[in-house]
Amino acid sequence: MLIKLHKSSSEGEINHISHLINEHSLRHLPCLQNKHIAVGDQMPDALLKELMETEAVEKIEKIEKPYKLASREFKPQNTVINICGVKIGGKEIALMAGPCAIESIEQLIETGLLLKKSGVKILRASAYKPRTSPYSFQGHGEEGLKMHKEAKKHHGLLIETEVMDVRDVHIAAKYADILRVGARNMQNFDLLKELGRCGKPVILKRGMSSTVEEWLMSAEYIMAHGNPDVILCERGIRTFENSTRNTLDLSSVAVAKTLTHLPIIVDPSHAAGRKDILEPLSLASIAVGADGLLIEVHHRPEVSMCDRDQALSPEEFHKIALRVQLIAEAEGRVVDLS
Repeated sequence: MLIKLHKSSSEGEINHISHLINEHSLRHLPCLQNKHIAVGDQMPDALLKELMETEAVEKIEKIEKPYKLASREFKPQNTVINICGVKIGGKEIALMAGPCAIESIEQLIETGLLLKKSGVKILRASAYKPRTSPYSFQGHGEEGLKMHKEAKKHHGLLIETEVMDVRDVHIAAKYADILRVGARNMQNFDLLKELGRCGKPVILKRGMSSTVEEWLMSAEYIMAHGNPDVILCERGIRTFENSTRNTLDLSSVAVAKTLTHLPIIVDPSHAAGRKDILEPLSLASIAVGADGLLIEVHHRPEVSMCDRDQALSPEEFHKIALRVQLIAEAEGRVVDLS
């Protein structure tokens, strides 16, 4: 349900209504900008009657979409997530880059310092790695997260990392600024619920066989459990085509933009699985309306412990960043390479 308040409603009145909803343990999200409150759960008749008689309430409408909090019915304007001064979802395109996996603190420091020169604000690198083979490098776990945070003292970038297990969420949240859900875990609902309670922004990758609606419903899980800071990430879907690792579905970005207010970024690295076509995929992503890019970059790709075929060198990334800046400007947006 969507509770629409009078434009003159005060923050105190909005808080009072939220308190009434809390008394019934219903999941909801206020939007102070629009003077709306979205309620995901079914409201009991007694509460509905009490709210309708509340002076601040103008009307109560049903939200038609199954994803209530993530829908544009709840919030027509784009959400801009501000993480320590780095904004995602606004006019500026967010550049996120870094190695697939955390290998050493030296790797993180060198890569971070080089990427900082190319306008990167967020260093991606994972301490927990889902690998198809059980014998492949699985990451350094919490020790890797400690390296991530220590390296941050040198490069000064925000840091993000993947979480795979409910038991790891509170550990990763101690170290990282942003937590990421991989494609294989998009419908790991227990993990999504825990991320809703983690207090950190979440990048939610689309599952390799998931529809746009299923993707948005997964975002709803995180939001319904208390976390409004969800960043959607298109990373390609599995099709019959085998010339790329996955098929980058940029139409999903355009479609999702009409359905949700949440920011959307694109990971062309995992879509392509090869670095020779990352530039055109990155440029197309910005042209179609993506709010940022998540790209794999290793300071020495030839010795990367995983995904070396799709990892760019910092120099290769810089060339792409310059081209991305041009496309962004043509679209009335900004890429800050300083």
